[in-house]
Amino acid sequence: MNKIWKFFQYGYVVIAIFFLVDAISNFGSNNSRAILSLLFFVFIILVFFFKRHFRKKVEKRNNQQ
Repeated sequence: MNKIWKFFQYGYVVIAIFFLVDAISNFGSNNSRAILSLLFFVFIILVFFFKRHFRKKVEKRNNQQ
């Protein structure tokens, strides 16, 4: 099950890259959408690191048992 979660966590990175590209493409024409996309990008990156940290913590705890 942990191997599946390892792959899913990188899905967050793919989605974050999509929002970053969207923000860059809309920066000159639609600044409000670009800012919103950048906020989503930052939020998704934070979620990625949080989930990765939590998954490693659970794996470490399971290995000690």
